[in-house]
Amino acid sequence: MQSANELKGLLARIDHRGYPAYKETRGSYQFPEYLLSIDHVQGDPFASPSRLSIRLRGSEAGFPAALYRLPCQRTALADALLRRFGELAREVSFEAKGSGHSGLVSVSRCGPQVLERTACRIDPASGDLVLRLEVGFPANGRTINAGELEKILFDLLPRCVQRSLCYRSWDPARLQAVADLAEDQQAIRTALKEQGLCAFVANGSILPRASGISARPMRDAVPFRAPKELEVTLTLPHRGGITGMGIPRGITLIVGGGYHGKSTLLRALEEGVYNHIAGDGREYVITDDTAVKIRAEDGRSVRCTDISAFIHDLPGGKDTVRFSTEDASGSTSQAANLIEAVEAGSRLLLIDEDTSATNFMVRDELMQRVVCRQMEPITPFFDRVRELYDRWGISTILVAGSSGAFFHVADRVIQMEQYLPREITAPAKREAAAVPFSPAPLPPAQPPRFARAPLPSPEFSGRERLKLKVVGQRELAIGRQPLDLRCVEQLADPEQTAALGRCLVYAEQRLMDGKRAMRQLVAALEALMDQRGLEALCESDRAVAFLARPRPQEIFACLNRYRNLNLK
Repeated sequence: MQSANELKGLLARIDHRGYPAYKETRGSYQFPEYLLSIDHVQGDPFASPSRLSIRLRGSEAGFPAALYRLPCQRTALADALLRRFGELAREVSFEAKGSGHSGLVSVSRCGPQVLERTACRIDPASGDLVLRLEVGFPANGRTINAGELEKILFDLLPRCVQRSLCYRSWDPARLQAVADLAEDQQAIRTALKEQGLCAFVANGSILPRASGISARPMRDAVPFRAPKELEVTLTLPHRGGITGMGIPRGITLIVGGGYHGKSTLLRALEEGVYNHIAGDGREYVITDDTAVKIRAEDGRSVRCTDISAFIHDLPGGKDTVRFSTEDASGSTSQAANLIEAVEAGSRLLLIDEDTSATNFMVRDELMQRVVCRQMEPITPFFDRVRELYDRWGISTILVAGSSGAFFHVADRVIQMEQYLPREITAPAKREAAAVPFSPAPLPPAQPPRFARAPLPSPEFSGRERLKLKVVGQRELAIGRQPLDLRCVEQLADPEQTAALGRCLVYAEQRLMDGKRAMRQLVAALEALMDQRGLEALCESDRAVAFLARPRPQEIFACLNRYRNLNLK
């Protein structure tokens, strides 16, 4: 470790030299209030920016331990610090001039979800804080402009640090509100389990978004209001009583006309597996954190998955107990997605009829008369949805706009009308009784077999470093192999996608041995991140990557979609 003055002297010595001389700055430098580390230096001014980290001792940062006592509070506080630093970084970015990315100062761009990230971490014992950022080292052409880098490191960055990473610069009430909201959100998650609920939507929540490509709440949107029949009041540690719609476990059907808010409600429930920041409108929309959105996914790869509960007796005798294909159909992909969600420990399935395979969901009575069950290899979801809950404890929330068959098996029916819910179970059941729907009796399904134990794939052998690239929010390239996660709809951030790529590489290189089943692999990855943080996935790198923690359900989804997964 060197002093800040030694860094100044080094910058003076390399000024006006060729850009590669910037490599000499790699290392750690003690500033008055923090330790600055230059972890990776870009190869030229047009390459990806350099990576730096700032470390403050808990005594210097000064945040009271009460603000990060619980894990959820710690994540929320780190998120708030990161957002504040990001705002300040945008103000000073490119104040230093030069070619290419010269003068860029940036950190992770956070959406409305509060996620555990490598970009900002707080040590629970000491309160020590680390923040990671990117800086474009300035150049004139490809010649070092050390004066402009000195401006960034000795003027702009210290200002950002003092105004965002030191407690004395914050309004204490604002940070206390962040910690209190996180604790209240965790209290709702606990209450869901205790009261037999799978989701809660608070009165006054704003569910519609500004547009299909915006995460911001819609202006002048209709505030959510629970129907009296489903209204529950929860007592939270800080907010006190909060009233909203509690959706009990079981089978819940959401119906209504087009553009009345069915899919908007389901989307809010999908994202309710994450906590949200204040002002998002959905901060008190909380869903069972194991919930998985299930949909058809034509063309996906499936490896040795037991879909026999839904697909059987295929022409040609193709095995559906260990079903594999490089190009799944709508029905087989949705069956695989459902079984994989069960394997991943999901207690709640979220389904939208619009993104489902019609023949997987239901077969009406006329079709059953014309094409008898013995000639149809698909057992529709309708025939198993009751069994999923009664035998296996897996609830379903289903949005339906065209098929009324599910009225017969639903425990409750919610009708969305101009973005407001009405409980219509009794009238829906009366109408259903007037239109009988009686599928032939079906023997109980055998429990799915979850015995898959992958071996390492050949392309990972002997390769300590494998190039990972995130393409958009939900696509990866691992070496030359693309990994399409676009239909894994609960991935909320590209940094989660990057973390999934790291999880796959780590599992392939260090965990897969043909003995560990998929559940054991994911459990091992979870334990690694719990004990050592997301940084443990980057231990062979020169600099820690920007990662956000995915749920176990998305880790399963990533492994299952990797086309080279080696299952014998």
